[in-house]
Amino acid sequence: MPQDPTDRRVVVTGPPRRTRPLSRSRPRTEIDEQTTLGHTYVRSLMRSQLRAALTVFAVLVLLVGPLPLVFASMGDSSSLEWIVLGFCVYPPLVILARWYVRRADRNEKDFVRLVEDR
Repeated sequence: MPQDPTDRRVVVTGPPRRTRPLSRSRPRTEIDEQTTLGHTYVRSLMRSQLRAALTVFAVLVLLVGPLPLVFASMGDSSSLEWIVLGFCVYPPLVILARWYVRRADRNEKDFVRLVEDR
């Protein structure tokens, strides 16, 4: 059977003309457009930051809160009060501050990783 020239198919190779753009930054788009999903992303970041802040605040209240009662029960010893405030309270405050900053940075890095789909 001879092939009819009108029955032949021609294959053309090249870049596709119609491509659907990949939605790589979908969470970022959701946040920018302020959709419900974007609101949920931002709310989760704010919730994790608030949780870290409330943890530091609770430890701070437990550490510094009883000090006025302790100072009142000791009477008039202002030098001991300054020693306690300067040497016993200050190092834990610095440690709490460092922990909070690290935790806040970790929360933000996790959020960025979530948004950028990495």
